[in-house]
Amino acid sequence: VQLVESGGGLVQPGGSLRLSCAASGSIFSINTMGWYRQAPGKERELVATITSGGVTNYAESVKGRFTISRNGGKNTVALQMNSLKPEDTAVYYCHLLVIGVRHWGQGTQVTVSS
Repeated sequence: VQLVESGGGLVQPGGSLRLSCAASGSIFSINTMGWYRQAPGKERELVATITSGGVTNYAESVKGRFTISRNGGKNTVALQMNSLKPEDTAVYYCHLLVIGVRHWGQGTQVTVSS
């Protein structure tokens, strides 16, 4: 299984970014995809997840600002991030959970700064 992310970058506070991730390989149809992030000196934390059935889960800190979506047939997931804050600065990792096994992307840097 391979996860390839795209879409990170530098944005000013209040701006928007969209992250995308495509999973390839042999993937069971029932799974959960999502995004985690890790800021310098902090532990990796959940941002948002979405199941193959479309059930979503968000960290409290991003509710109302971030939206996760997926194209289940293609095992792709996107994270639309609006109203970005400096505290959203982190490396964002795409995540796939399938049959109890976790897979991670290589990470993409998101920096929110003026």
